[in-house]
Amino acid sequence: MSTARPATSSPVGLHRVLEPSGEQVTLPQTAQRLDASPQLWPDEVRIDIETLNLDAASYRQLATKHTGADGTVDGAAVRAEVLSIIAERGKMQNPVTGSGGMLIGTVAEVGPQSTLGLKVGDHVATLVSLSLTPLAVSDALARWDGMSEQAPASGHAILFGRSIAAVLPDDLDPRLSLMIMDVCGAPALVSRVVKQHVAASGIPPVVAVLGAAGKSGSLSLAAARESGAGRLIGVVPFQREADLLAGTDLADEVVIADARSPLGLSGAVAAAGGPADVTVVCVDVPGCEQPAILSTAQGGTVVFFSMATSFAAAALGAEGVAADVTMLVGNGYTPGHAEYALSLLRSTPSVRGLFEQRLAAETA
Repeated sequence: MSTARPATSSPVGLHRVLEPSGEQVTLPQTAQRLDASPQLWPDEVRIDIETLNLDAASYRQLATKHTGADGTVDGAAVRAEVLSIIAERGKMQNPVTGSGGMLIGTVAEVGPQSTLGLKVGDHVATLVSLSLTPLAVSDALARWDGMSEQAPASGHAILFGRSIAAVLPDDLDPRLSLMIMDVCGAPALVSRVVKQHVAASGIPPVVAVLGAAGKSGSLSLAAARESGAGRLIGVVPFQREADLLAGTDLADEVVIADARSPLGLSGAVAAAGGPADVTVVCVDVPGCEQPAILSTAQGGTVVFFSMATSFAAAALGAEGVAADVTMLVGNGYTPGHAEYALSLLRSTPSVRGLFEQRLAAETA
C-alpha cells in the first residue's frame, strides 16, 4: 500500500486517508487509518491539543469493558486502549461504537488557503468528531486517570478545509465550554423541530426527553421550553437523576423509567401527559428505538441524539408497530449551534447548575 503524500488536498480530508486507499478510498470518518502528520496542506489548520473529550457512548463502552468483578473501572486500561486506538488509526474512533468526541486546544498554524476564520493563538473547540480528525498524542495521556470523559492531553490535531471550530468564550471555564460544545447540536435541532411543530399546528407540543438529566438532555429541555413547547416530560433511569431535575424548572414532570422498556417507557410518558408530540432520545445505551417510537403520538417526531442508535431497529420498529412518526438523526451540526447552546447556558440557571455540578464531580 502506498503512503505517498497526495499532490493536492481535499476540503473534506480525502488526502489524509491512508486506509483504504486508491479507488476504495472513503471519507475520513469511515476510514480505518488517517495520516496525522503535522505538516499542513494549504487549506488546513493545526491545533495544539489541551483536552480530549470522549463522547458519552464511547466512554461508557470503554469503562464497561474495563470494569472488574468488584465493579471498579480500571482507568489505566481505559487510557491504554484510547492510546492504542489513536496510535493505530491516527484518530480517536472507538471501533465498537464508531464514535469519537471532540477537543479543545490552541491554533498553532493556519494554512494560507484556510477558510475557517481562525488565527494562530485562538483558543478553540473543534465541532467535528474525533472519529474523523487526524490526531497524534505526544504525552501518553499521562495526566489522565481514565476515569472521566475529559482527558488532558498534549499533541496535535488537524482540521480540514470544511471542518468546524469555535473560539472559546472568555467568560466560561474552558472545560465547561467543552461540555456544552460536545452536545451543542442537540438543542439547536430540538429548537428547530419544536418551532416547526408550533408553526404547523399552532399548538405547543408535548416534548419528552429521554436522558433528561444529562448534558444533551438538559439542554434539549431548555431549548424546547425556549422555543415554545407545551408540556415538558423529563425521563431519567434513576432516583438520583430525578432528584437533580426535581429542583429545577426544566421539566414539568420528571418520571423514572427504563428507556429500553417499550411498555414501561410508553406507560410512564402517557401517565405524565403523553404521548409526546416530540420525543428526544439522549440516552447513550442501545435498545431505546422502539420504546421511543411507542411513546410518540401518531404524526409526531422522534429525534435520536445517541451514538447507540440503530437505524435498522428504528426503521423496522416503527414499521412493526404501524407508527406514523418522523424520525430524525441528529448529525451534530446545525448553523449557529454552538452560539445557541452557550446562550442557553448563560440564560438558564438550572442548566448551568447541572453542568457545573457535573464538572465539579469530574474534576474532584
